[in-house]
Amino acid sequence: MIEIERKFLVKSEAFKDEAFQSTRIVQGFLNTHPERTVRVRIKGDKGFLTVKGKSNAAGTSRMEWETEILLTDAEALLALCEPTVIEKMRYEIKSENHIFEVDEFLGENEGLIMAEIELTTESESFNKPNWLGKEVTGQTKYYNSQLSNLPFKLWKS
Repeated sequence: MIEIERKFLVKSEAFKDEAFQSTRIVQGFLNTHPERTVRVRIKGDKGFLTVKGKSNAAGTSRMEWETEILLTDAEALLALCEPTVIEKMRYEIKSENHIFEVDEFLGENEGLIMAEIELTTESESFNKPNWLGKEVTGQTKYYNSQLSNLPFKLWKS
């Protein structure tokens, strides 16, 4: 139930040529409290409910619980979510023993492309593809819950 991940900005669209799968995701947040978030997600044709705890000081790990729910329930719960609902295309790219999930945001967060990799330990090493940019692990403004409250299009340069 502990999720360990690192997040990066993506500096080119070269990842699309390496992707073995892409899926449309729509998600919203029922709760974006700093101590916990409750997310409703539609990924492809499946619904999910996820609860995430507060990140550790480095921003690399936190408790996460997720369960699949009926698609119709997920659609109904999205109507109860805080603004803004997040829309994105997720691309999955295999890199040695890992999978990078690259999210190309749409709608109010269009222009933002981020990659994340889940690890088994915080110190685990991994190959960094050439399209991977600056690390943003632990920078809360890049959390999806925060992107729903302050979308990328509203950021000042």
